[in-house]
Amino acid sequence: MADSDPPNKEDELAGTEQPFVAHLMELRDRLLYCIYGMAIAAALLAFWPGPSGLIDFVAVPIRHHMPPDAKLIAVGVFSPFFVPLKVLMMASVLLALPWLMYQCWMFVAPGLYSHEKKFALPLIIFGSFLAYAGIAFVQFFVLDKMFGFIQKFTPESVAATPDISSYVESILSLYLAFGVAFQVPIVVMLLVRFEMVTIEKLRSFRGYFIVVAFVVAAVLTPPDVVSQLALAVPMCLLYEVGIIGAQYFVRATKRPDDEAESADSTPS
Repeated sequence: MADSDPPNKEDELAGTEQPFVAHLMELRDRLLYCIYGMAIAAALLAFWPGPSGLIDFVAVPIRHHMPPDAKLIAVGVFSPFFVPLKVLMMASVLLALPWLMYQCWMFVAPGLYSHEKKFALPLIIFGSFLAYAGIAFVQFFVLDKMFGFIQKFTPESVAATPDISSYVESILSLYLAFGVAFQVPIVVMLLVRFEMVTIEKLRSFRGYFIVVAFVVAAVLTPPDVVSQLALAVPMCLLYEVGIIGAQYFVRATKRPDDEAESADSTPS
């Protein structure tokens, strides 16, 4: 009989559904907040250090391997204007990254349980830190070693004076590749938390992931050994960090009723 069935536990998300139009309006508001945040970051960076200062900063690794009096050249007519503007936009996105991730969380937060919401802020901070760490790794280690490796193969009769536009495009692609690749622990923890894969499966997949990491590094980085190893090796290490972090993350975000059920099912 239906009357004899045990009552279902109350779902805290029950009755919080919103119409599709409300979701679109919420998405519009979050996108506007993201644009406002990037605009404020761009204004601050335009004031200090300015587009020229940003160009000088990102050019440090390659100028370290050029003659003292050599400079990057601008082949395009509009390159002196558009290239610093592109670097300014990239830097503004990086500066506003925690704010952008917070807006993404605010958009999905209504669909999360209370025990899941309290770990959103640590994930945002950890994800931002990993992105910044990946970009800093490129700026202060990868580029210097990569240009040093390439310089060894430059003939004496060739003057290495790269175009600023091609140089900026190359390092921006590396920034993006390393910033995304360093999110491996976040992806691993979320996959385990949403029960798309188990920790045991991740451990057994370790050998395959090493191959995947080197393939991804070969595709995303320039055709030199230094940058490929610099991306593949940290990805493998971060994969292990993700497995370790997933064990804690799953236990910490477990539903209270799941913990009670697991305790009741434990034999006395």
